[in-house]
Amino acid sequence: MAMDYLILLKQEWMIALILFVLLFIKLGKDIPNATLLPWINGLLCLNLLSGFFFNQEGMLFGEMFQTNARLVMEKNILNLALLLISMQAYDWLLAHKHLIEFYLLLLTAILGMFFMLSSGNLLMFYLGLEMSTIPVAAAVNFDLTRKQSSEAAMKMIISSAFSSCLLLLGISLVYGMSGTLLFSELPRHLSSAPLYILSFLLLFSGFGFKISAVPFHLWTADVYEGAPVSVTAFLSVVSKASVLFVLVSVLYTVFKPLADTWYNLLYLLSMVTILTGNLFAIRQNNLKRFLAFSSIAQVGFILIGVSAGTQAGMTSVIYFLLIYVFSNLAAFGVVSIIGAVADKHTIEDYRALYKSNPFLTWVLTIALFSLAGVPPTAGFFGKYFLLMAGSAKGNYGLILFASLNLVISFYYYLRIVKAMFMDPNEKPIDHIQVSWLPKLALIICLAGILAAGLANQLYTYIFSLCSGL
Repeated sequence: MAMDYLILLKQEWMIALILFVLLFIKLGKDIPNATLLPWINGLLCLNLLSGFFFNQEGMLFGEMFQTNARLVMEKNILNLALLLISMQAYDWLLAHKHLIEFYLLLLTAILGMFFMLSSGNLLMFYLGLEMSTIPVAAAVNFDLTRKQSSEAAMKMIISSAFSSCLLLLGISLVYGMSGTLLFSELPRHLSSAPLYILSFLLLFSGFGFKISAVPFHLWTADVYEGAPVSVTAFLSVVSKASVLFVLVSVLYTVFKPLADTWYNLLYLLSMVTILTGNLFAIRQNNLKRFLAFSSIAQVGFILIGVSAGTQAGMTSVIYFLLIYVFSNLAAFGVVSIIGAVADKHTIEDYRALYKSNPFLTWVLTIALFSLAGVPPTAGFFGKYFLLMAGSAKGNYGLILFASLNLVISFYYYLRIVKAMFMDPNEKPIDHIQVSWLPKLALIICLAGILAAGLANQLYTYIFSLCSGL
């Protein structure tokens, strides 16, 4: 029994162990950031590698905690994203006096996400969700001297509190009618009764806030702009991916009896989300706000894959989110490096960037091509599988709408590429000497963007993990 607790909770134990180590270091003698950072990144790398060995399927705590090969892979994706964010933030963290606190907040959030992913109970899910949200809200305000950072944190806290209220109300209604919170028992009690549908809509509204689906997206751009770039990357990739992993799993299993209801809801929300994200992204000049609306549009495409309700739908979502990690973190990595060194944050500032920084220009260009879905980048294959999964129900109008919006997205992504390669600039950004660790993170992202789409075995492997849905 003791071994079950150690093996089934292996990934959670690893995060908790790193948290304790950092707490002990914080309470002890001050260690220079230059000495501490390589050790922390080494621990995060060890944490990622540990997720590939000695994995076992099972349940604990009366089905409140569960794990299997698919959940392990989802946690590995989140661990990979955290490691890449840490590597990209090396130069920024090197000069920051609250280095340990930064990792304490993000690791606590990751631990909450792990419990949320493995939850087999609505209450366990809620506790994991709150544990993953509150530390990130504090991290948004990590630039303590910037008023904009404090404003962003306040907006996120208010929005999260409101979404949590809706979520809790939905959970209470479900429990009041069914008498259970267990995922394995709820499908037997659910029906198309109006009160069940109302409770589902409240629950889905809570999810909608977390993934920035329209009309629950109003906090996103302001929070992304006000937060430090590394925290923005964490919000855009890690937080969003974790909630989407849970959303698709809950819809396909717990709320399967309400499939007709959530299919119609996703059909509508996906169209509105894609269109809103595209139209607002066209108008942006600040790169963090631009990437915020870009991520909203990407969520719309993901919802099309989720609407399939099939094994292919789940596979396409996980596959796309893995690609999204590489693509978005490559873009945020370049924005982070240029923002930290040159204090440049707008598309106008990036004009003629290729002349002085060809490496950063090519990384950002390939990342934008992947986000736009330009072949042969992995983003093209990711969106292709999402649309193919979504078309399984014959909703060709939705697929045509999404395809037309893909064309629209080419405009605003290529606008940045044009600025970097073709637009003149009397005072271009000076050459930036990128440290080896952020450069390695960008190279890993590039390799993922170029290789993930061509690795047919990866999609096949993910498909096999989703066979139980």
